[in-house]
Amino acid sequence: MQLLIVAATELEISPFLEKMPSSDFLITGVGCPATIYQLTKRLHQIDYDLVIQAGIAGSFTNSLNPGDVVLVKQDNFADIGASERSAFQTFFEMGLADKDAFPYNQGWLDNNGEWIDNFFLQKVKALTVNTVTDDEAYISKQVLKFDPQIESMEGAAFHYVCLQENISFMQLRSISNYVGERNKANWKMKEAIENLNSELIDIVNSLTIEAAR
Repeated sequence: MQLLIVAATELEISPFLEKMPSSDFLITGVGCPATIYQLTKRLHQIDYDLVIQAGIAGSFTNSLNPGDVVLVKQDNFADIGASERSAFQTFFEMGLADKDAFPYNQGWLDNNGEWIDNFFLQKVKALTVNTVTDDEAYISKQVLKFDPQIESMEGAAFHYVCLQENISFMQLRSISNYVGERNKANWKMKEAIENLNSELIDIVNSLTIEAAR
């Protein structure tokens, strides 16, 4: 099968690349603009059967601990909208877009493809932000509004492009820290990357075996 592995930084998938150096991969750079541009450009060059984004993420909940690996079922741009009188409104709530207009479903970018259900990792709801923060009040408002489980800086951009281009996709994330914790001494970056790549290698091996049957 024609498979593309996508990551924001090479660090996040370096163990995978060492194990599977012939794999087709794309390092987009950090953030939504780079992800949208680089991924769209590649998808217009090659027809893929499946695209997998792999990376680290922050957890909003104690039910997901550093080192846990998950698959993202829903993602959302958390900070496109307006903040007035300490209240945030999405661009859907502002009446600037239809929350059910493709590729959105109730304002979310869903992955309803068959591939995500083939693997027994926990499926989660994610937010994608342009700015990470330790502002507890802001974080509490985001949790109350969106009820997310994890946070990244590229996930919704990845979902948006794949849905628009009608490409099957999976977003694989490993928890490196709790959202709001900016003391990196408390992060579990090494464990998160090790676990992320272990799952990624297993998934790619499984897909390769299945495609060969």
